[in-house]
Formats: sequence, C-alpha cells, structure tokens
Amino acid sequence: ERYELIKNSLEAESKSGLINFVKPNKANVKDIYRAHSKDYVDRFLNSDLSDKEIREIGLKPWSSDIIDRTMFLTGGSLNALEDIKNGSPISSNLGGGTHHAYKDKGSGFCIFNDLAICALKAINHYNFKKVLIIDLDVHQGDGTASILSGIDEIFTFSMHCQKNYPFKKQNSDLDVPLDENLSDDHYIEILKKSLSKLESIESNLIFFQAGVDTHRSDRYGKLNLSLAGLERRNKLVFDFAQKKKNPLLVFMGGGYSIPITNTVNAFSNLFTFFSTYKF
Repeated sequence: ERYELIKNSLEAESKSGLINFVKPNKANVKDIYRAHSKDYVDRFLNSDLSDKEIREIGLKPWSSDIIDRTMFLTGGSLNALEDIKNGSPISSNLGGGTHHAYKDKGSGFCIFNDLAICALKAINHYNFKKVLIIDLDVHQGDGTASILSGIDEIFTFSMHCQKNYPFKKQNSDLDVPLDENLSDDHYIEILKKSLSKLESIESNLIFFQAGVDTHRSDRYGKLNLSLAGLERRNKLVFDFAQKKKNPLLVFMGGGYSIPITNTVNAFSNLFTFFSTYKF
C-alpha cells in the first residue's frame, strides 16, 4: 500500500511540475541477464522456482502477478537510469532498491537486483566510467556486494545495522556496521565520516539506496532515527553528489513503519527534497 500512498502524497509536486511521474516500461530480460544467471531468471519468469526458493524470497503464497510487478519495478529503475543518461542530473524509481537479490537467487523480498542491473548497464552500455553505490537502508546490501564484487568500475558502500538481516553479511567495498538503537546525531556523525572517506573514490554517477527503515518506528529496523534525522541524512547525500558533480539515481529501498504514515512521510520528504534541489 505504501507505493500508492506515497505517490498520492506527492500529487502537489506533480501538479506544480517539480516532479514528473513517468509510467515505467517492463525491463528487457537482456538487461536482467547482466546481473543474474539466465537459469534463475528464466525459471522465475516461467513460474518454475522451487518452494525453497520462493520461501527464501518471502513470496509464499506464490502469485503469478509478482512476475509483472517485478518486471515493471526493475524497468522503473532502468528507465530512471536512461533519464540520467539523457542528461537529467537526478532521477528516481518510486520503488526498487532490491539489494538482497543475488546472481542466482532472490532473498529478503528481492527478486532481481535493480542496483546491480543498472550499475552494469551504466558502465557496459552507457559508457559511465565509475559508479558509486551509497546504500543507507537499515539492512546490508548483501546481494549488491556479492554480484558486483571485483568489478573495479563499481564501488559499493553499505551503512547498516549490524545485528539485523541479513545475518550472514557480504563484503562491500566499504561496510559501516552500526549498533542498535543509534539516534540522529550519532548516525549523522558516522555518515559524515564515511562520506569523507568516499570523497577520494572516483565516480561520475552515484546511486542512492534511500531506504527509510532506519526510522525508529520501523518494524524491521532496530535503529532510532527521526524524520528530521532522515532529512539530514538525505541532505548529506545530495550535498555529496553535488560536490562531486555527479548525477544521482535514487532507489526507494525499505520502509515498514507502524503506522505506515511514518514511512509515507519519510519517502515523501525524500522525493520532495530532491525535486527542489539544484545541481
């Protein structure tokens, strides 16, 4: 339900022209093959995953509707990347950020890893030289780290709650594990130091996985950020991209607050902020 609620909350920005909503196309399967094994992709598209694979993704009970949903969700990220390629300084998928999917399996509600798919297309097809992925979801971007390991043109950074899913972490190029119940000021201090380390990383395109499951009311979070703290986080990332003069592609990521209005407000603040931000 959060997707419709967030879009509805942004209608004023849409009517004023600050945000331009574009319906996504389904992803081209050839783009998905860039990051995932053909066997896994084809079996998913043919509804031929095993019960074990479906349970690991978290899709029980299975519905074939998830196939179209996944192809549109992944297509939204690819369309946003194309927007960047065509000269936009900032674009976003009002969804996506599916960073738990691995090359040959899905995990944690993630089927295809749109961050990895887009990063590989950016360097192999759109001729971007270096992609920097900033993942600030409360959960580590384990699938992204695994798929993109050893690719010099892509740098992966994940700042996440250490004692949270996934319980077996992967090695990003830079991982910053956080203690539980971390509040705004301490979180922002750590993020500032981390971004300072990333200043020396060469890049000409930045991906921002902007999950808001770090909010204190999130059912899967374990951190203690406020809405104001998330706004400070977002500004740091946007300022960082502006300083590096890199276009910015924003992926939604996780958000599961109780009540859901906290997630809706956090994402609405994110998209409203970037719609008025000048690069």
